Amino acid sequence: MDDRIRRIYMPMTESGFYILFCLQKPQHGYGISQQVKRLTGGALSIGAGTMYGTLSKMEQDGLIAFSSEEEKRKLYEITPLGREILNAEIRRIERLYKNSKGESVDG
Repeated sequence: MDDRIRRIYMPMTESGFYILFCLQKPQHGYGISQQVKRLTGGALSIGAGTMYGTLSKMEQDGLIAFSSEEEKRKLYEITPLGREILNAEIRRIERLYKNSKGESVDG
């Protein structure tokens, strides 16, 4: 992963994290927003501007790719680079959680 991409996406915003997380299976923007609401119990709602701006930026940066079109909606999916970023962010969040509980990062 190049340093520019690392600087842009790490650490990730909560919205960016959930968008990328939801794209582990092909999905369109509206489907992502509905899945995020379900995953967060309604605590996070991603507006259309944030959603489509983030999808466009992630596609431009190679984290996601157009998959297909379904009922005039573009479906996207995560790329290997996106998966690398997502996995690094999950490890970072896990480390934060363990440290907040007083657990050793190694144990």
